[in-house]
Amino acid sequence: MSVKTYRAEGVSVAYDARRCLHVAECVRGLPEVFDPNKRPWIQPGNAPAELVAETVRRCPTGALHDAL
Repeated sequence: MSVKTYRAEGVSVAYDARRCLHVAECVRGLPEVFDPNKRPWIQPGNAPAELVAETVRRCPTGALHDAL
């Protein structure tokens, strides 16, 4: 399974590794949440939920998306 979900209060981020082309829009947009040098590399609780959701929506490949 290549889709992982990361949750915090008010937001859930799903990451599909098969779709990721490492454009790094997320890392540039919100480095305190998306840090490939940390584990887990997505920590949605490190920023307000709306900022996390806005950054997720900017993912050009759809590898990041709102989890249901």
